Amino acid sequence: MLKTTTVMILTLAFAGPAKAADPVMPPAVPPGLEAPAGVTAFLTGHAIGTQNYICAPAATASGVDWFFLGPQATVFDAGFNQNVTHFLSQNPYLVDTLNATWQHSGDSSAVWAKKRSGSTDSRYVAQDAIEWLALDVTGTRVGPTGGVKLARTKFIHRVNTVGGLKPPANECTAATINTRKLVYYEADYYFYR
Repeated sequence: MLKTTTVMILTLAFAGPAKAADPVMPPAVPPGLEAPAGVTAFLTGHAIGTQNYICAPAATASGVDWFFLGPQATVFDAGFNQNVTHFLSQNPYLVDTLNATWQHSGDSSAVWAKKRSGSTDSRYVAQDAIEWLALDVTGTRVGPTGGVKLARTKFIHRVNTVGGLKPPANECTAATINTRKLVYYEADYYFYR
């Protein structure tokens, strides 16, 4: 027993004091995308997935255009572990409203958000990538077993985008109406509470 206790004490002594998780540093963003005062970044992840489009009738010269259907992505933490799923869904707090949705992979808490502002400022955003976004939360939900990992989210950034742009206009014609294109994209998401 004495030997086991000594080993435990030595192990704790050499391990050093317990430290809190490293704080999440907010990203540098173009003017107009700043996070609101009073919020703090608490979670970040790298999304890999698609931005989804459908060729549909539209009030354009050609009579058709690509219509955005929403994202479908998996968001990974720094260790490349899935921590959030990102998609478009019905916001349960707004009648007949679809919003971008993020659902935590561990506790199933969820957050809905809509675009506050966007930027394609070439000092930040690649020419062949979708815009960076500032997103206002429009609803949150606690997971079915009381999980709250995303339920306290107030604001979201989408930054460091790769790909995801609307397909070329000449690929949407009267003959291709209802054609869907899933366009590969990546982005970093920052969640604030």
